[in-house]
Amino acid sequence: MTVIRSQLIGTGYKLPAKILTNDDLSKMVETNDEWISTRTGIRSRHIAAEGETTCDLSYDAALTAIENAGIKNSEIDFVIVATVTPDNTFPATAAKLAKRLELNPGTPAMDVNAACSGFVYASQIADNMIRLGQVKTALVIGAETLSKITDWNDRNTCVLFGDGAGAVVLQAKEGQGGVSDSGVLATKLYADGTQWDKLMTNGGVSSTKNAGFIWMDGKEVFKYAINSLSQAAEAVMEMGGVKASDIDWLLPHQANIRIIHGVGQKLELPEEKVIVNLQNHGNTSAASIPLALSECMESGQVKKGDLVVLTAMGAGFTWGGALVRI
Repeated sequence: MTVIRSQLIGTGYKLPAKILTNDDLSKMVETNDEWISTRTGIRSRHIAAEGETTCDLSYDAALTAIENAGIKNSEIDFVIVATVTPDNTFPATAAKLAKRLELNPGTPAMDVNAACSGFVYASQIADNMIRLGQVKTALVIGAETLSKITDWNDRNTCVLFGDGAGAVVLQAKEGQGGVSDSGVLATKLYADGTQWDKLMTNGGVSSTKNAGFIWMDGKEVFKYAINSLSQAAEAVMEMGGVKASDIDWLLPHQANIRIIHGVGQKLELPEEKVIVNLQNHGNTSAASIPLALSECMESGQVKKGDLVVLTAMGAGFTWGGALVRI
């Protein structure tokens, strides 16, 4: 049976030039490299320059993804940006990006806010639109400038986050409906609003009239994360009719090395099949998964034909997964 699949035809990423190391942070708050790295796995992160915006990072990542896809900007007929750090409260960062990319007038453009799960949420939206025949080629981006909502006096949070963007181009292709098809094979999203106050900003437009800073109940987030990330991964594997042993790569949200290892162990995957890059980037929220995927595609670590499970969990709580054949 012939079906329409959303095939991943291009990836790209952008990181700000400035790098903030753990040693740099030790001069700002009471902490040190050993304390941060042993508890989180993070050694450095990229920080956006003054005036460098989420749209700026998205634009550069998008250009690379479009070039790698071998298409023209004008072929993009849907753009979606996952972010919790938009340039403006409105309009959507995606709309500004569409203008900079000189997309055709009328091209739908929207943002989605699902925090660290944002890219998975955005990917499902784009995939559904492609499979329904409403869109042929979609640009899906996860981008953040979390440094702008980080309290640099709070050592519990300022050591965790970084800035960056990752982009993918999805395009409609015919498949046979089986797991050997290339493209997005399954997606699954979840949320639990009873946990909204465990990971949040302490501000917002309608409450404090400003964005506020990141706040989190680290112990509660940690406990929830391993189970939710594993649940999403198991769900999409079941939907795709595959087992963990069939997976070439697990790409979890890059939040904490102990969470990442915990998910890998729960799924009974060897460490060498679990992608990790947070040591260099920290937690980049919605950018985390597309950034890591783009880097791995660029280096050749992830190759054409590989079967990859994406799984993410973030504020809300939100979580979700995707099964993708590259």
